[in-house]
Amino acid sequence: MIDRYEAADIARIWSEENKYRKWLDVELAITETWAEMGRVPAASLRNIRKNAGFDIGRIRAIERKVKHDVIAFLTSVEESLGPDSAYVHKGITSYDVVDTALALLIRESLTVVLARGAALKKVLMRKALAYRDLPAIGRTHGVHAEPIAFGCKFLIWHEEMERNLRRLRQARETAAVGKVSGSVGTYIHFPAAGEVRALRRLGLKACKVSSQVIQRDRHAEVLLALALLGTTLEKIAVEIRHLQKTEALEAEEPFTSGQKGSSSMPHKRNPVRCERVSGLARILRGHAAVALENNILWHERDISHSSAERVIFPDAFHLAVFMLDDMTDVVRHLVVYPDNIRRNLELTQGVYFSQKVLTLLLEKGMARQRAYELVQAQAMRSWLEKRSFPDLVLADPVIGALCSRAELENAFSLKALLAGTGDIYRRFAARA
Repeated sequence: MIDRYEAADIARIWSEENKYRKWLDVELAITETWAEMGRVPAASLRNIRKNAGFDIGRIRAIERKVKHDVIAFLTSVEESLGPDSAYVHKGITSYDVVDTALALLIRESLTVVLARGAALKKVLMRKALAYRDLPAIGRTHGVHAEPIAFGCKFLIWHEEMERNLRRLRQARETAAVGKVSGSVGTYIHFPAAGEVRALRRLGLKACKVSSQVIQRDRHAEVLLALALLGTTLEKIAVEIRHLQKTEALEAEEPFTSGQKGSSSMPHKRNPVRCERVSGLARILRGHAAVALENNILWHERDISHSSAERVIFPDAFHLAVFMLDDMTDVVRHLVVYPDNIRRNLELTQGVYFSQKVLTLLLEKGMARQRAYELVQAQAMRSWLEKRSFPDLVLADPVIGALCSRAELENAFSLKALLAGTGDIYRRFAARA
């Protein structure tokens, strides 16, 4: 069981230390590219490679004075290099560094999210296979409809998680670009060919065109993919919350030894983890809305996006990984009650066979509306009088005049209603 969220991966990625490390990686890639072009002496490059560093405390102190984080960072780096610092940040602007480094942070974070998502997908498939042969009532509008295999719930979530992973991989590709194009994206002080070479060192592609910043639709795609992931996790959570209602109690999230559900009612076993996921998914969707707004900047740039991104990116990735870990654990240890599932299946005394009877009457040549009215009349009697629907149908003289008893009894086959389940599972087997 997960007792607490271990945020080490995401916390490390979005730490000040790692942010400045990525900034320095970008600066070094650019300096090395200048050296390849003969614009940095070999001795200076050796010194830069060996000694370039920064001090976070010093950066903070400088920033309090200059009110500019990149200048504070560069000043700290300069203090580690002496005169050779002239070859660092040569011909570039702040956001050549900041946006390129942000791409590295996003790529690193998405790799963590993808790994956690793949783990959930595996757990969902295991549950789908475990409950493949457990009949359950399907519900539409919250009302009993026709039977399903309980395992199909997990198959639907598994398939949706696969789409989430595909979107996240695509978002990682979309965001894996940098820019070294200068103050307004015109390559006046650093050549476009050098940009390609510098970014290749970092495993990134170059934007075909940029202003002073990388355009924020790329970043919005990342947040939208995370928000969609959140909706899937909330979908799973909401279903478990419904199934855990006392009146249904077909499944419930794990309730651990020593856990307590209420300060006043000792009997309570509440779906608190699933409710928590529902709440956090709302925050993820809110972050996506902010990311969409961030794409609308003045002219070649403003920094209205910057303050928001300092919040939404680390927070969104923390939320996504937390929710994935939590929901993976809930699903892995989900408590399922087959007896209650079977009880609920029979709660309406077979009215779920209504469409089979309707279809049989249509095959016998009865007009659809007439057939519908006949079947509905017996279904409503069964529902309201709590009587067996098959018995009422078998006793109906109009239906009996068209259909033999054997044909009607054949229509009351639960196995026949679930026959299509095999085809669904075979699709997954063929793909595996």
